[in-house]
Amino acid sequence: MGGDVPGLLLAALGVAAALGVHAVVPAVPRLTAAVLLGMAAAHLPGLRPVVRGVARPGLSMAGKRLMRLGIVLLGLKLSLGDVLGLGWATVAMVLAVVTATFAGTLWLGRRLGLPGDQPLLVATGYSICGASAIGAVSQAAGSDEEDVAASVALVTLCGTLAIAVLPLLQHPLGLGETEFGRWVGASVHDVGQVVATAQTGGAGALREAVLVKLMRVVLLAPLVAGVAVAVRRGVLARRGADGAEDGAGAGEAAKGKAGRPPIVPLFVAGFLAMIVLRTTGVLPERALGLAGDAQELLLAAALFGLGSAVHLPTMARTGGRIALLGLGSWVVVAGVSYAGVLVTG
Repeated sequence: MGGDVPGLLLAALGVAAALGVHAVVPAVPRLTAAVLLGMAAAHLPGLRPVVRGVARPGLSMAGKRLMRLGIVLLGLKLSLGDVLGLGWATVAMVLAVVTATFAGTLWLGRRLGLPGDQPLLVATGYSICGASAIGAVSQAAGSDEEDVAASVALVTLCGTLAIAVLPLLQHPLGLGETEFGRWVGASVHDVGQVVATAQTGGAGALREAVLVKLMRVVLLAPLVAGVAVAVRRGVLARRGADGAEDGAGAGEAAKGKAGRPPIVPLFVAGFLAMIVLRTTGVLPERALGLAGDAQELLLAAALFGLGSAVHLPTMARTGGRIALLGLGSWVVVAGVSYAGVLVTG
């Protein structure tokens, strides 16, 4: 544990800085600021040796273990009643959006020849809930830290751009308050980014956006379980640096390091347990509020750690391809979501 202390302290400072950025510029979500500050720390001449040296174990630990704890607490934002209250038409729309975005992004990423688990992770981030989903799936798949960092950076960038772009499209696309909220909730990645985008459309838009977004978050558990099964059976295809498929080999490598992955990872079981706990109504609002604050701090620390693993020169070698994947996936999720809102509206 002692070797983790410098990195955890640096992550704590990064979280404090992210809170400060959000306080000064409220339009920048805390989690987005945490990722960007982690990336900055990894490239500043004064901090770079610390990030890559003595702080690396603790930052890696934050990106993994604190991410899991944050995802467990994320379940307390959901209740089965909220999800069912959306109506079956909206639930079906969300399922269609998630399926189309995940499958389309995964297919395009492999066609573009992106290395390692990047296609899988980007597909997960776009279709479910941004960096949190990437962290969850990377745990189940045993993904390389650089693949995770590159995917988080891309999804964070595109989600941040959505905060500025989507409100400009509300009226040209003929979307009312409710429809705009559902479109944002179905197409924007991170929960904080959803809130920042939807609040421009009014209180009704914000409520609809959060409910639809949380419905997407519910799908995190079955997706992670599916990835764990695919890794367990050695059928999850990856693409190595030489461009060759090595699905079973990568799965076996992950197994060799940590044993056979469970069908349902422990943190996913915890996530589902928190949904059930929230549904029972036994927790007071104050407890839920404290848990929400803790969840955001844990995820901010984890995302700072992941951001610090981003190596821009490495990203630049696949920059054009990963940017094309980001743009293509953005078009898919926004287009399918818009069509779904029109059909169910």
